Amino acid sequence: MSGHVVIHQQQLLHAARNGDEAAFRRLIEPHRAELHARCQRMLGSSHDADDALQDTLLRAWRGLPGFDGRGSLRPWLHRIARNACIDAIKRRSNGAAPVAIGPDEAEVAEPDGVLSPAARYEQRETVELAVAAALQHLPAGQRAALVLSDVLDFSAREAADVLETTPTSVYSALQRARKGVVERLPARSEQARPRSDRLKASVDRYMRAIDSGDVDAIVSMLSEDAGRVAA
Repeated sequence: MSGHVVIHQQQLLHAARNGDEAAFRRLIEPHRAELHARCQRMLGSSHDADDALQDTLLRAWRGLPGFDGRGSLRPWLHRIARNACIDAIKRRSNGAAPVAIGPDEAEVAEPDGVLSPAARYEQRETVELAVAAALQHLPAGQRAALVLSDVLDFSAREAADVLETTPTSVYSALQRARKGVVERLPARSEQARPRSDRLKASVDRYMRAIDSGDVDAIVSMLSEDAGRVAA
């Protein structure tokens, strides 16, 4: 990105923070189609994606004073969109906790999306519970689609390349996986944990790789899972 473009964006950001809605729309417009596509992937409905996008833009407008511009606007907007979709899934599932848990609106509004220690702990705990539920209750294909899409944030096409299948197949598996995990994810108050040593060891392996951002290790474990099922 050229220096001129960066300066222009900073000017728009400054104006938007001061209540200039036109400047805000100019900041958001290059990202609108991509945000809508992400919402549609997560929610499976163009109509629901329209609503989630509007929610995303409202949250971004309200949270803009907390975005200092040092980080990129795009990932900040995508985090907000992800959380708007998560809230929509929760409402659609009658309050059941979804698997793809991220920071809430107030946390997203912090500069560069930095989470508090308490928020990071809660987020990790929910991911751990979701991984345990996926390992126990989902077939390998659904589990792989879920981890790649909702934990590693792969697009359907990227996940399809890893799994050597089509984006349509990934999307179908992902919808079934989300539904299955939402139904089986224990309530946070129950503090459920893997009961068998073997399952706990598997969950620990996944969490170590997730914590360290080791994508290759996660993909390798997913491949091992698929191989055991096929054997």
